[in-house]
Amino acid sequence: MTVLLSDDRITRIPAIETGDPLVDLCTYGISANGLQWVRQGLADRLVVANSFLPVGVRLHVVEGLRAIEIQREIYDGYKAEIHRLNPGISDAEAHVLASRFVSPVEVAPHVAGAAVDLMLIGEHGPFDLGTPIDATPEQSNGACFFDATNISREARTNRALLADVLTASGLVNYPTEWWHWSFGDRYWAYLEQRDHALFGPATAPQLSTSA
Repeated sequence: MTVLLSDDRITRIPAIETGDPLVDLCTYGISANGLQWVRQGLADRLVVANSFLPVGVRLHVVEGLRAIEIQREIYDGYKAEIHRLNPGISDAEAHVLASRFVSPVEVAPHVAGAAVDLMLIGEHGPFDLGTPIDATPEQSNGACFFDATNISREARTNRALLADVLTASGLVNYPTEWWHWSFGDRYWAYLEQRDHALFGPATAPQLSTSA
């Protein structure tokens, strides 16, 4: 059974900040949607993962660091949707269901700069990975889960390739989202049997606009 981010086994893991700096993925040669900040340790591992891919295939990061306010807005919105789709459900039950798709703010890997949402791309664009990034369990009939069986053979092959290179580089996947991979957060600590996470909440550097 999948351990969710709302599970006590995750939330009770402490985060002991290492001070690993935030870096711009584009300066590491990683394809990304504009400016994407992540922890340096994560960036280093993405570079390694990229090098493992076949010629003509590369990682493309859609999102890295996420502001706490945005994380809270996404979580609250999805939790409200869970309540709407499940009349009479308790708030605690909605919290658990929401955490399949959106992390509670207090343990969110993106807020720490410790996670990326990514895909595979090639000469002709994005690879088939079964669903769009950010497809909810409801929208995708569960096909967003990494091990979903209701996707094409091509999508399963591409997910396996993604997992092979990222796992070999030290990242872990959140199993309800094929696109979500992390390093140094509480979920990573749980799966790697570490006694603490490496990173707490982070704030993107302020870039100078002066000449």
